[in-house]
Amino acid sequence: MSENLNCMNITLLKTQESLKAIKLILLGQFLIFFNISTQAQEIKRTSIFDQWDKNKDGELQLEELPTNAKPNFKKADQNNDGAVSRKEDELFRSNSRKSRRINRNEKTRDHSEHLKIETNIFYAENKNLRQSLDLIIPKKRTSKKLPVIVYIHGGAWKAGNKEQGLIHLIPYVESGNYIGASIGYRLSSESKWPNQIYDCKAAVRWIRGHAKQYGIDADRIGAMGHSAGGHLVSMLGTSSGIKALEGSLGNYEKHSSNVNCVVNFFGPSAFLEMSKFPSKIDHDAAESPESQLIGGALPENKKNAKLASPIYHVSKGDIPFMHIHGTNDQLVPYNQSVIFNKKLLKEGCESVLITIENGGHGGFKNEKIKILTKKFFDKHLRNFSLEIKEQTLKQFNSSD
Repeated sequence: MSENLNCMNITLLKTQESLKAIKLILLGQFLIFFNISTQAQEIKRTSIFDQWDKNKDGELQLEELPTNAKPNFKKADQNNDGAVSRKEDELFRSNSRKSRRINRNEKTRDHSEHLKIETNIFYAENKNLRQSLDLIIPKKRTSKKLPVIVYIHGGAWKAGNKEQGLIHLIPYVESGNYIGASIGYRLSSESKWPNQIYDCKAAVRWIRGHAKQYGIDADRIGAMGHSAGGHLVSMLGTSSGIKALEGSLGNYEKHSSNVNCVVNFFGPSAFLEMSKFPSKIDHDAAESPESQLIGGALPENKKNAKLASPIYHVSKGDIPFMHIHGTNDQLVPYNQSVIFNKKLLKEGCESVLITIENGGHGGFKNEKIKILTKKFFDKHLRNFSLEIKEQTLKQFNSSD
């Protein structure tokens, strides 16, 4: 009888322990679900729609939109009730993304009789598509050897791709005066700094290594990029000769990774200064694009943050720069280009700042910007005698 009671007690204890284990598993699953739900709600609360919906009525009024978004208000307001609902906003954004993809493809097809495009060229001698470039070559060239304009895409170092460069490079190549190269690079989710600049420099070395094959003037290579791409082209322009930022990717180490001039469209230049100015992003936070790039929160990784900041590498003899930046940029503060331009000028370098009045983070539609950019490249890559003065432009054409 005593033995039977002991067996029953043991069985009961094991059952109780099993129930506790099950409860712990269920509690863990609940906490995971709750955490995911909370994160999803947080993402929803901080969407662009919610940021713009200042009175939190679930609709966007014209006066709530930033200046660069207002021209699209009537297009998004499909039922013409004077407000944009969340559903209308989502539909408009979805259609805009599709339209951009179609436009890029159509633009490439429309110009195919004038251009030859070689895609997915692996500059690092591997099969990683992120470490590849697209080369755009004119079928009718004005010279046997042509200068190259390199484009580096934006996307906060965690999104975007080299296809974004085609629309920017095609007008230059179509003229017959330039060859275009759109460079891809490893994103921050795959690899941390300084691998992104290693990739870009390996691509430039590859271009020089194939100069004879493609009729490239290896002594005349310019670079331009938007946002994160603006940061990377700025690094190309200021880090010449810095071993820690060179890398050894690819088979063309004997060639230079230098470029001859840079057009920086609103790229970050001084990571540790970004949080001192108004922005929709807490740049010092561990989840900010800059922190994700270097592998940790900026304030806790100051040495690496400086290593990734073009402004700390400026020195006498750096190449010519042109900066284009909107005063109302809420992602990369306008001050980033102001202080970068001042630093270059202080060191005796050629640098000019084009300010876009009330401009946000891109979306500029003033033809003067394209004209100035072309003049800049013609001056420094084709030896044209041109003067480009510091100036302030409106973000839209005067007729818009």
